[in-house]
Amino acid sequence: MRNFLGTAWQQRRALLTSDAFAFGRPLVVFQSDDWARVGVRDREGWEELKAAGVHLGERNYDFYSLETAEDVEAITALLLRHRDSTGRPACLGMNFLLANVDFSRVRADNFRQVYLRPLNEGLPEDWNRPGLLDAYHTGIGAGVLSPALHGTTHFCRGAVERYLRDPGDRGALLRTFWRAGVPYIHWRMPWVGFEYSDITKNGREVFLKSEVQERLISEAVTIFTKLFSKPPQSACAPGYRADKNTHAVWARHGVRVAQNGPSARAPHFETNRDRNGGGQNLLHLYRTVDFEPSAGDEFSVDGCLRSVENSFARGVPAIISVHSINFQSMLKDFRAPTLKLLDEFLSALEAKYPDLLYVRDEDLYSLVETGRFESAQSTVSVRVTKRGINDGRK
Repeated sequence: MRNFLGTAWQQRRALLTSDAFAFGRPLVVFQSDDWARVGVRDREGWEELKAAGVHLGERNYDFYSLETAEDVEAITALLLRHRDSTGRPACLGMNFLLANVDFSRVRADNFRQVYLRPLNEGLPEDWNRPGLLDAYHTGIGAGVLSPALHGTTHFCRGAVERYLRDPGDRGALLRTFWRAGVPYIHWRMPWVGFEYSDITKNGREVFLKSEVQERLISEAVTIFTKLFSKPPQSACAPGYRADKNTHAVWARHGVRVAQNGPSARAPHFETNRDRNGGGQNLLHLYRTVDFEPSAGDEFSVDGCLRSVENSFARGVPAIISVHSINFQSMLKDFRAPTLKLLDEFLSALEAKYPDLLYVRDEDLYSLVETGRFESAQSTVSVRVTKRGINDGRK
């Protein structure tokens, strides 16, 4: 893993420009992964896995299921209650997975290959979430949910297809999960990889070829556009596994913001060359705050507030990571405690920073390009300054 991350970092560093950006006002961005990705279907699916010999409940991600319409409606209601210095509500950037395994087709084909069901065609058979797509759209229309691209699937399709036909233990485990309508539980089976990176037999992670990534991303963008009536402007690779090919394909499809994992690095541009030698700048953003109550007892609002303060002291946005599991309630009620803590967190931010702005990834792109962004409330200007790429790093 260390070699993989080191190589990815070297590839990224080679493309960096010399400038990063600092901002003259406190900016808060929420980035949230894994929306619309199915896990353990419901209590019946849970019992089916247990009957097949899978011991569940060891970690919270065993309870990962899928949000309900009520979960999304509760998030929307909370965000609408919180306003920044311009009167704009808080907004959750939601990174969507655009397809799920079509389990019934896979079973009918005797597990010979992966079949997917695009999200615009609904959920897999036996998955029942009445009103969920409508709840997404209602929150988006209210201005408090903002869809972004995560991918088509979270797992590497090539890796899963290999194990789907494998007679060994891994293949048996995968088929057991798929019979129960569950794609995987990643901590139990990390060998499924991530959408743009595969794991070789010796355990080394490798990125997929550019043409394969092109096909996968094109497929995801097509579904995204059908669902949300516009192409994505921001993207986050599953597992944060993205390379220069990923970035170049995103840019060709109109993505302007690349979301990255936790880092103290300031926002900066990176030029991504296409096949014809042309280039498109992607604004790279890095998450600075982990707001993940489902991760365990070590979570604290005070710790998150300190991380926000550190971001603002360096002139960078507080980019807050909060995964979808934190808002789910089907198998375990993560939603109620998360919303209580989030309410406390947002109230503290609004009290401490009277000039606070809740912004989206697209707003940050507009700010570094023009020094302002448009909201339903007003045109907002923010002083943006350039600095050396390493300035302010710790």
